[in-house]
Amino acid sequence: MSLDDPAIITCSISGALANRDQCPAIPYTPEEYAAEARRIVDEGGVHIHIHARKPDGTPSYEIEDFQSIKDAIVAEVGDAAIINFSTGTIGVPVEKRIAYLREVRPEVGALNMGSMNYAKYSSRRKDFVFKTVFENSFDEIIELLNAMNELGIRPEHECFDVGHVGSLAPLVDMGVLHEPLHVDLVMGVTGGVPPTARNLAMMADNVPAGAHWGVIGISRVQWMLVAAALTLGGSIRVGLEDNLYLPDGTMATSNGELIAKARQLTEDVGRRPATVEEARAKLGLPAPAVAA
Repeated sequence: MSLDDPAIITCSISGALANRDQCPAIPYTPEEYAAEARRIVDEGGVHIHIHARKPDGTPSYEIEDFQSIKDAIVAEVGDAAIINFSTGTIGVPVEKRIAYLREVRPEVGALNMGSMNYAKYSSRRKDFVFKTVFENSFDEIIELLNAMNELGIRPEHECFDVGHVGSLAPLVDMGVLHEPLHVDLVMGVTGGVPPTARNLAMMADNVPAGAHWGVIGISRVQWMLVAAALTLGGSIRVGLEDNLYLPDGTMATSNGELIAKARQLTEDVGRRPATVEEARAKLGLPAPAVAA
């Protein structure tokens, strides 16, 4: 990738951890997801990463909730956004995750590329806010990849450390992972790679040649990482799953506000936001079927 390539702007629309006590703008119902999708598309976002929720805000891994959210978004924005479903979770069997991929058929499925300590630390408390082991074994990765290959879903490889990037090569060699690769470098989670521009450049240097890559910055370091990725030729993700705040420290009132700022930064560094057609081509996705 180079600075001449348009930057794909992705939005993580809701996440599964934050709630409305922390940010009133987080969508819960399908109708709210659809309204946020409209704001995202209107501001230049072309790729929407979805964790499903029930209408009360509870995280969901049920087919009907993914289906309702996808249907509402498509009814609102049509094919103006690529739909991406999360498969990352703790304690949910891989079979259940494959079930909603099989029944609802997003264009892209996020795939975590390695196990890790996953935590949030508070220097004020001198303690962890939470800490757990986020297990993503090769057996589980391969099972999800085989399902995505069967279903025609493109994987998005979420890499929290450089070793996760290195895990791509054997899967390509085995023939279970097919080019073009779509790699996102996740930074800002305690237990993963520290979120610095130098570490981002190091991880990007390890991404296989010819792959598309972007950055996912967690919490307020996000905007620094967005700027670094843009100047390195990468794509970017923002959204209420990852960070609730604008660069000036004010809380975002919608995903659209975050996307608008990401688009402005893209243009300010001399890059161009990708159209949804360019994004689908870059990610190896087929063009949407034209209705008869």
